[in-house]
Amino acid sequence: MLLRPLEPEQYLSIRYSQRLADNDIVASVGSKGDSYDNAMVESFNGLYKWELIYPQGPWRGLEDVEYATLEYVDWFNHRRLHGEILSGRRRFTTPAAHEAAYYRQTSTTNTVVTQ
Repeated sequence: MLLRPLEPEQYLSIRYSQRLADNDIVASVGSKGDSYDNAMVESFNGLYKWELIYPQGPWRGLEDVEYATLEYVDWFNHRRLHGEILSGRRRFTTPAAHEAAYYRQTSTTNTVVTQ
């Protein structure tokens, strides 16, 4: 496994590029050499660290982090209100409620009739 380089200059390194090519790996950079491909994941990782990792640390071990992460994902999807996801007239909803509403809507609008 190749770890993400710490310094942006390493993305341009000949040795780094060759090692990726030797292992049939495509670098996680855009066509112009920017690293915005993972912006959504990086945003979530920031929330994860800010809401769980930093406040509850220091951690006793990896198992504690893994268990807390499972609880965090459940909380994030089923109880944490998100303002960017709009559902009808409600301004805030959870991702799970938004997804359920989406599938209710698509199942009624995309009904297939066979004879």
